[in-house]
Amino acid sequence: MGESNRIEFSGHDGGKLAARLDVPVFKPHAWALFAHCFSCSKDIYAAREITAALVEQGIGVLRFDFTGLGNSEGDFSNTNFSTNVQDLVAAASWLAETHGGPQLLIGHSLGGAAVIVAAGEMPQVKAVATIGAPSDAAHVIHAIRTHVETIETEGEAEVELAGRTFLLRRQFLDDVRGSNVSRAAENLSRPLLVMHAPLDETVGIENATGLFVAARHPKSFISLDQADHLLTSPGDAKRAGRMIAAWAEPYVFEEGAAMPAQESGGTRDVLVRETGRGKYENAIVIGDFVGIADEPIDVGGGGRGADPYEYLAAGLGACTSMTLRMYADRKGWPLERVSVSITRIKDYPDDCVHCEEGRKIDTFNRAITIEGALDADQRARLMDIADKCPVHETLEAGAQVRTVEIPMKST
Repeated sequence: MGESNRIEFSGHDGGKLAARLDVPVFKPHAWALFAHCFSCSKDIYAAREITAALVEQGIGVLRFDFTGLGNSEGDFSNTNFSTNVQDLVAAASWLAETHGGPQLLIGHSLGGAAVIVAAGEMPQVKAVATIGAPSDAAHVIHAIRTHVETIETEGEAEVELAGRTFLLRRQFLDDVRGSNVSRAAENLSRPLLVMHAPLDETVGIENATGLFVAARHPKSFISLDQADHLLTSPGDAKRAGRMIAAWAEPYVFEEGAAMPAQESGGTRDVLVRETGRGKYENAIVIGDFVGIADEPIDVGGGGRGADPYEYLAAGLGACTSMTLRMYADRKGWPLERVSVSITRIKDYPDDCVHCEEGRKIDTFNRAITIEGALDADQRARLMDIADKCPVHETLEAGAQVRTVEIPMKST
């Protein structure tokens, strides 16, 4: 949700690194820097879905391809764990200069180990989250174990990783063996979230234990339950992103980032904008609140949000409940809870004079449940008050819609 812009910046060796800057439709509460897994790219499924979840929660995200990977310049064979850390520092510097971030570091797999080490060089970072991260960067050698002897004796070897062939040199092995991720976790001096799947067959759960034990409080652990290492099952990556956002909020959100107060008697502007994630999907932005509108799958939508008429019905239901609550509180009545069910149909009006012409109107059938020790007169009065709900009155009275076009600004 929001915008996804292609950018580039200089990496550790001066080469251009390809990146995406994903921005919410409103001013971000915070900025995150995302590091992908070993030999992966910024566009891997998990990175995209985690980013989308963070953006929905108001966090802007910078994700990039490490040197020699994806669309970034450079020779992968000359890189190692240390150069990945240096690329992360370069990315953070670019984000600091352009947007004042990052406040949050997120790393997946070896990228998780890298963000723990890199955080020491990023004073603006307030929290760190890892997903399926090894407690020792040398763990990556397990993925290339059949080539280690060749690399040791001949100095290099071609290795196939994730369907692609890479040249790895001895300096890569030496570098990962010399890293000390657990010590970096111990000296992190920032809140750490460790996320790991107990059934992860690529990076075992004992790595999460190692990181968690090494780190100092505040620290948290979240189990990813049935997820695999790359979070490929539908919903796993998006869920992980939402959990990271919820955990990070007290640490990284700017002060006063909560939804602004509404002026008495007024309403905030509503912005609706296509998300680009589906044929009909739109983001609905009201202050700092973001919702999703979509059409059902059977009419070509993605079914990821309520349709426009459902939002209209929700507005009527919410207004009804709020109106009854305000009235009961003013009277001092023991109203415990109001529930409102709304069903919309197309029907002929009761006093239809043109039924033979086939004209129908929208009818909202409203069922109200009132809980509390109220007598019959109080309940009857509340049912009368329901018809005084402002949205109810607007729907029955009709409204005008004035439309203007706002020209796009030239660049």
